[in-house]
Amino acid sequence: MVKSLFALLVALTLFSSCATKRGRTSNPPSKTSTQRNSSSGVSLSGQAYINQYKDIAIREMNQYGIPASIKLAQALLESGNGNSYLAREANNHFGIKCGGVWNGRSVRRADDNPNDCFRVYDNAEQSFKDHSQFLLRKRYEKLFTLDKNDYRGWAKGLKEAGYATNPRYPDLLVDLIERYELYRYDRGETIVEKEKREEVVENIIEVKEETQQVAKTEEIKPPVAMVIHEVKASQTLYGISRQYNVTIEQIKQLNGLESDNLSIGQLLVITK
Repeated sequence: MVKSLFALLVALTLFSSCATKRGRTSNPPSKTSTQRNSSSGVSLSGQAYINQYKDIAIREMNQYGIPASIKLAQALLESGNGNSYLAREANNHFGIKCGGVWNGRSVRRADDNPNDCFRVYDNAEQSFKDHSQFLLRKRYEKLFTLDKNDYRGWAKGLKEAGYATNPRYPDLLVDLIERYELYRYDRGETIVEKEKREEVVENIIEVKEETQQVAKTEEIKPPVAMVIHEVKASQTLYGISRQYNVTIEQIKQLNGLESDNLSIGQLLVITK
């Protein structure tokens, strides 16, 4: 009888312990735990980045005529989907340097020189707006005569105007635009609307030139000199990372890749 009671007590104890463990496992994480995870620096994906900033790009497009698709594609490239140091710590999504006209906060980072000065913005919207102001100069003036939904014309024109040194830069922009269907955010305009917008842009550029508010382009944003790799048959992310001596994670972040799958002819940003 004593042995039976002892066995029953042991069984009850084991059952209670297992039930407690199961209960702990099935409980949802606490609010504090969730907060820690959300602030742990988890990398943004390309689509998450687009969802976060597309409205700003659309507003800038409607004001000046820069296709929202182009601005988003450039931002994805230059900020690594918002995961770069400058994007995270300085709200600087386009790598714009201080230059002679900048009086705001700044941060020092190695770039063309060991101690280059970059602009710090209060928020990402300021960075997107400043990028528009950077393009509003004589060098890029012809681009604003294009339709504001002509993303192919803009991609080609940016390269021709010296925005980037890599000959595949237009292809990379178009690839991003079509992969994420960013052209959905572009809007056409009537002839009258286009003429009014062009007049506004022309006046802005003239005023800047006359008041000498435009610093040398190279001072505030040297041409984008990124290394781009075109995927060949049977190539893998591991093999490509070894070829260029970079990490797989770096390639995935710069290109917004969520898996290791690649396709022949795909363009990958390796460094920038």
